Amino acid sequence: MKPPANMHKGNQTTVTDFIILGFGNLPHLQVPLFLLFLVIYTLTMAGNILIIVLVVTDQHLHSPMYFFLGNLSCLETCYSSTILPRMLASLLTGDRTISVTGCITQLYFFGSLAGTECSLLSVMSYDRYLAICKPLHYASLMNSRLCLELVAGLWIGGFLSVSIFIFMMSQLTFCGPNEIDHFFCDFSPIIKLSCSDTYIVEVTALISSSIFTLPPFLLTLASYVCIISTILRIPSTSGRQKTFSTCSSHLMVVTIFYGTLIIVYLVSESDALRDLNKVFSVFYGVLTPLVNPLIYSLRNKEVKEALRKAVLRFFVF
Repeated sequence: MKPPANMHKGNQTTVTDFIILGFGNLPHLQVPLFLLFLVIYTLTMAGNILIIVLVVTDQHLHSPMYFFLGNLSCLETCYSSTILPRMLASLLTGDRTISVTGCITQLYFFGSLAGTECSLLSVMSYDRYLAICKPLHYASLMNSRLCLELVAGLWIGGFLSVSIFIFMMSQLTFCGPNEIDHFFCDFSPIIKLSCSDTYIVEVTALISSSIFTLPPFLLTLASYVCIISTILRIPSTSGRQKTFSTCSSHLMVVTIFYGTLIIVYLVSESDALRDLNKVFSVFYGVLTPLVNPLIYSLRNKEVKEALRKAVLRFFVF
């Protein structure tokens, strides 16, 4: 264990650097892991940027559903860039140190984007609810102005949601040990290293995360209860399948996001699964942004058609 650096007295920070252990206990796999995560990051960026370009350039995708999808892809691009470049540099160079300020900054962006995604998924589910349950009023209710206001609000709300407890964390004192047994700066591993009283910070973080994640989750759940009940009332089987296909991709994304979130932050706190927290976090923080564009591109006919046209235009050009 590396001794704490730059020791000071008083209320000053006594540790200026953390060591993110990551996958350092697997020295023989550093190069394969670097190549694996490099491929994942490249595919994630390419897939999400491709969806953004398609949504912006294809007139057939200029609708609320695809406007929100473009925002989701933008969010996933930022999400991956918050975690993976730092981890790739660590795997490549072996340098696992990160400043306390840099670590808290990474947590700020990670938490902000996670909160934004919760809100965005709830807005997307509400959009599908209006389209399926109130189709006659959909165009007037989900207009361009409302879409812009919702997106602006959820992005601003996401970044404000963690500001208070992140500021409080920046005031904490860290006296060692300075090793974070994770591959990025998450809240729990950081807070365990503080030698200050962290009770108020933890309560504030709990209240903040509850306010900005529980209501969006309940809205998403309520929307899909209404959607599924509406679909079940459709008399024809083909009609049910056609209607369900319009929201199945989003339902899969919601299931994957909240499923991995629950595993990482609830189930993995048990003694039996605590050691697997790092593995579960890979699925949550690394693979989910990769899977989302694949789900939408492979299961959505309009996206596939827009992609086909884009490829044809590229080769003709």
